[in-house]
Amino acid sequence: MRCVIAHFPFDLFAGDVRESMKGIRPEPVTGPSVTIGRRTYPVKQVGEVITRQDRRDFSSAEVTRALTRLGFTCHDATPAPATAATPLETATALLGGGALR
Repeated sequence: MRCVIAHFPFDLFAGDVRESMKGIRPEPVTGPSVTIGRRTYPVKQVGEVITRQDRRDFSSAEVTRALTRLGFTCHDATPAPATAATPLETATALLGGGALR
């Protein structure tokens, strides 16, 4: 499939993307991600590997669009986990107390 990433045309195929990512360890996911095989990679990491360009040269939306058209499952940025209440905050809430200052 022909696509444009960072103003450069690329001919990408699903098998070539899988082969390129084989043996590459996924970085921690902090934004948009894609599932390739059984692993989930950050979209920017995959874009860097398949285009051999610096991550700053393209947007995650460009790579996500191309990978989706190739049939890969892309995921939006995961929400930050909620912070757990401290034991003091939990006890205050259970006792009906107000906010601490």
